[in-house]
Amino acid sequence: MRFRSDPASIRGSIVPVVTPFLSDGSVDLESIPRLVEWHLEQGAHGISVLGSTGEPSTQTVAERIAVMEAAAAAVSDRVPFVPGTGTTKLAETLELTAAAERLGADAVLVVSPYYSRPTQQGLYEWYAAVAREFPALPIILYNVPIRTAVDVAPATAARLARDFDNVVGIKETTKDFEHASLVLHACGSDFLVYSGIELLCYPMLVLGGAGHFSCVANYAPRPVAELYDAFVEGRHDDARRLHFDLHPLVELAFLETNPAPAKFAMAELGLIPSAHVRPPLAAVTAETRARVVELLRSSPHVALEPAAA
Repeated sequence: MRFRSDPASIRGSIVPVVTPFLSDGSVDLESIPRLVEWHLEQGAHGISVLGSTGEPSTQTVAERIAVMEAAAAAVSDRVPFVPGTGTTKLAETLELTAAAERLGADAVLVVSPYYSRPTQQGLYEWYAAVAREFPALPIILYNVPIRTAVDVAPATAARLARDFDNVVGIKETTKDFEHASLVLHACGSDFLVYSGIELLCYPMLVLGGAGHFSCVANYAPRPVAELYDAFVEGRHDDARRLHFDLHPLVELAFLETNPAPAKFAMAELGLIPSAHVRPPLAAVTAETRARVVELLRSSPHVALEPAAA
């Protein structure tokens, strides 16, 4: 938890690691340390689990805590560890957040409660309850309206940042780039704003963002991390080149609902033993499988094993 007291240091490519499942659907805890180690070798600046890419809504509270335990032990305080702890229920969110705090998380990513469609006051009270319960734990709001059916308004984010010292940032997973700009303006330069939209990772940095949670980093972590490194080092031509280089790998991620294509790509690359996703997600179609392999082969940033090709 060495980054917990300095949340401003939680920057760069924070990999939203998939939750690996075995072919029978059980959680593959043994693959988590291998994935974490590989991501750190590839230059990742931080590790997250149980965001949208981690299929948290398909897991029990006990499974999610087990995933956090495996990931926290593997990270071992080398980089920031930012697990997702939000659910549709406040009691579960508090239970998961307490587990994350106990396991040494540097911050937690708390998604807006999905399905309920709360008002802005409801969102404020939801996040306020988490912030009050864990005053020493940095809280990162997770705004993903395509999945939650509600948008955290810039004014609501600013109100939370103003009222709670431990509400330190927000992950903006919205293609409305005007919204992200308004959040940065309303919350001030000290507020950490991360991109959750792959093709907005570079533009968010230009506006003053702190980094990104990109699902593409699951199978191409090095270029996603290097984009951030190039930007902060002032190598803007390199950062723009990487931004455009990543377009085909972004296409791959969203051929079907995330993370099914990403998991298939990772299995093809030998990173996980199974591409299994839990219902209601389904295995990708034959057409998607063929397109994933085509995109992997065409990218200079990944390499298929001969057997997979």
